[in-house]
Amino acid sequence: MTGLRIVPAGVAEAAVLSALYEAAFAETWAPDQLAQLLAGPGVFALIALDQAGEPAGYALGRVAADEAELLSIALLPDRHRRGEGRRLLDALVERCAAAGAETLFLEVATDNAAALALYRGAGFHEAGRRKGYYKVGTTMVDAIVMKRALAAD
Repeated sequence: MTGLRIVPAGVAEAAVLSALYEAAFAETWAPDQLAQLLAGPGVFALIALDQAGEPAGYALGRVAADEAELLSIALLPDRHRRGEGRRLLDALVERCAAAGAETLFLEVATDNAAALALYRGAGFHEAGRRKGYYKVGTTMVDAIVMKRALAAD
């Protein structure tokens, strides 16, 4: 069992989310841009804290009416393959369902086998594709749009 504790995050944690994003993706997402996004309607973040209370990952989502979107999710690279990504995803699913969403959408790169396995294992299925959605180096990679029905509690 993982020692992660998943807690809500807000605008005040934008710098922490930015650092986690950069560590996970080797790209930057400026704290002020994240803060602006988090201040928007229906947007929320969850931070995964390790046993020492240090940030280990995050999930960022948005709920609008009866639909939700997973905007971004990541764990620090040394936290992979422990079931922690699934715990974080499950927490986001619960949060979206509690907010009244009936369907959750996400996009994932066609070449991201680990993420595809995670999402399929969590009940997501392909709903469409976006051609050339991601830029990986100098290559454009398609995105698979996935969706999952959320159970009403």
